[in-house]
Amino acid sequence: DSCSDYSSRDKPGTALGRTVPDGNVLFPDIFHTDHLLFYERFKAYQDYILADCKASEVKEFTAEYLEKVLEPSGWQAVWRTNVFEVLVEVVDVEYSALKAVVQLSEPFLCESRDSTFTLECMQELLELKERQIPLQELWVVYDESGEFDQTALAVEHVRFFYQCIWRTWDEEEEDDFDYFVRCVEPRLRLHYDILEHRVPSGLVADYQNLLSQCEELYRKFLNVRNSISSSDSDSEVENVSMVEGLKLYEKIEHLKQKLKLIENPLLRYVFGYQKYSGLQAKGLRPTGTKITHVVSSTMMAGLLQSLIRDKLCPESCGQELEIQFHNDPLAAVNACYEGDTVIICPGHYVVDGVFCIADSIELEGYGLPDDIVIEKRGKGDNFVDCTGANIRISSLKLVQHDAVEGILNVHHGKTTLENCVLQCETTGITIRTSAELLMKNSDLYGAKGAGVEIYPGSTCTLLDNGIHHCKEGILIKNFLDEHYDIPKITMVNNMIHNNEGYGVVLVRPTIPSDVKDASAERTKETTQSGDETACVEGFRQEELPECVTDELELYDQAQISEQTEGNYEIANELGATSAKKSQMHKKRLSELGITEADDNLMSQEMFVSIVGNQFKWNGKGSFGTFLF
Repeated sequence: DSCSDYSSRDKPGTALGRTVPDGNVLFPDIFHTDHLLFYERFKAYQDYILADCKASEVKEFTAEYLEKVLEPSGWQAVWRTNVFEVLVEVVDVEYSALKAVVQLSEPFLCESRDSTFTLECMQELLELKERQIPLQELWVVYDESGEFDQTALAVEHVRFFYQCIWRTWDEEEEDDFDYFVRCVEPRLRLHYDILEHRVPSGLVADYQNLLSQCEELYRKFLNVRNSISSSDSDSEVENVSMVEGLKLYEKIEHLKQKLKLIENPLLRYVFGYQKYSGLQAKGLRPTGTKITHVVSSTMMAGLLQSLIRDKLCPESCGQELEIQFHNDPLAAVNACYEGDTVIICPGHYVVDGVFCIADSIELEGYGLPDDIVIEKRGKGDNFVDCTGANIRISSLKLVQHDAVEGILNVHHGKTTLENCVLQCETTGITIRTSAELLMKNSDLYGAKGAGVEIYPGSTCTLLDNGIHHCKEGILIKNFLDEHYDIPKITMVNNMIHNNEGYGVVLVRPTIPSDVKDASAERTKETTQSGDETACVEGFRQEELPECVTDELELYDQAQISEQTEGNYEIANELGATSAKKSQMHKKRLSELGITEADDNLMSQEMFVSIVGNQFKWNGKGSFGTFLF
C-alpha cells in the first residue's frame, strides 16, 4: 500500500531524531516527532489519513490508517498526563477506539507531582481503564533500528490532530463537504502561521480566547441537551432548558463564525483589524494641562541648554511648560494625553513594544533623523499604530526587525510624517479606509511588500519622498466594489526607484463583460521586463475626470522625459478606473429603476494629482495593473 511507503528510507536504521525527556527519572529517549514541517503533516492528513472523508468519518478513516502502519505490539512508550509520566509497554492496539492496550514496563519508572503514584496505584489505575490508553497520550520510545519509525509518526499524527485540529463540535457540522478542505487545511495553515510568527500576537490571543469560550459553551450545551433527552416529562423545567439550549446554540454559532474568519488566511486580517477601532483616546488631562515629554538615554548639561533654547523656552512657546523626562520613547508616548508633545533627543533607542497612538500628539526628533533611531527588536507585530485625529511624527528614523505587519499603520484620523527615515521589514506604510496620511520629505526602503499601501476610501498625499528597494513602490488596493469609496491620491515630486516590481501598482478585478464599453477594448500587453503573472494595460483613451485633465495640462507632453513619463500613465489609468466605477454605479442604479440621480452621488471620480514624480530602475516598470 502506498501509505506504507510514507517516509520510506533507502538506508537501514531510523530516519527520526531522538529527545531526552525532562525530569528527574531516567526515562529512555523518545522519538523526536513534534518538529514536522507543514507539508509533512499536510501530506499525511490529505494523502494517507483523511483523504476526502466527512467529519463523521474521521475516526473510521484514522483507524484504517493506523491498521496499515502501526505496529500492534512490542514497543514501549512514555504515558504522559498532567499529573504523571510512566513507562509502559504496548501489547495490543484497539484501532477503532484509537487506543493502545498497555502494561507497566519493568523496571517500574514513574515520575509524578504526587509521590502517592506507586506501582500498586498505577496497576489499579490501569485496571480501571481496562489497560486501554488513548494513543495521543503516548510518546514512543526511541529505537535506532527504524522498525518503529512509522509507529512513532502515526502516533504523532493522531496526537497533533486531536490536540490542534479537531474540535468537539466538528461531527455536528454539515457533512456534505470535504472535511480536510473545510477544516483541516485552514487550521493547519493557521497553526504554522502562528508558529512562524506570521500572525499578530493580539490576533493569536483573540483566537485562543474565542476557542476556549466556544469549548466551554459547547460543554454546557451538551449538558443541557442531555438533560432534555433524558427527561420524559413535558414539564416547565424542560421548556426552560430548551430555551437555554437555544441561547447557547446561538452563542456557539456566533463564536464558530469568528473562529472560521481567523482560520481563513484571506479573511483573518479583516477580522483582526477590528481591534484597532476599539483603541480609546484618553482625551485631555483632567487638569487641562499639556505636557512636553523629553526622551534621552542620558541628559548632559549642554544638551539640556540647547533644548531649553530651541524647544523649551517659555518665550518661544508663549506659556510656562510642564516637562516630564523619560529614557524610553515608548514610555513617553504611553504617558501622553491629547495635545502633548514628545521630543526625542539623539540616541539609539531599542523598544520591544507597539506605539499605539490614539490621541492627537506630536512626536518629533531633536536633530537629524539618522541621529535619532528607534529600533524595534524581538518577534513583534506592529511598530506604530495611529488612530488619533491629528498625529504628527517628524525627524525620526524607525528601524523594523522580525515583523509581521507594516512599520506604520494609519487606521483612523490623520497622520503627518515629515523628514523621517523608515527602514522596513514587511509592508511599509498602510493607510486604511477613511484614514489620511500626509508624508513629506521622507525616505522609505526595505519593504518585502509594498512601500505604501493605499486602501479604498483613504486619503494619501506624498510630497518629495524617496520610496525604494521594496517589493513594490506603491500599491493601490481595489476600489471598484460598490461598497468602497474612491481614494484621494496626491503624488508630487517623489523619487520612486530600484523597486523589485512596479513603481506603482493598481490591484483590481477584471471588469465584468456586461459593463464593458468600447474603452475596455484596449490593447493588453505584458510587462516590459517579462513578468508573466501580472497584466499591464495600455493607455486608456477615454475622457479623464476634469481634475486629472487640469493637472495634466500643467506640462508640455512633448518634453516629458523618460524618468517622469510614468506620471501620465498613472494618472490616466487611475482616472479611467475611477470613471469606470462611476459607470458601473450608474448601471446598478439603472437596474434598480433609478434613471436620474444626484450628480454628487454620480461624480465619485478619484481626486488624482500625479506631478513631477521620477521613476527609475524599477524592475517591472513605472506602473502596472494587476487583474484578478
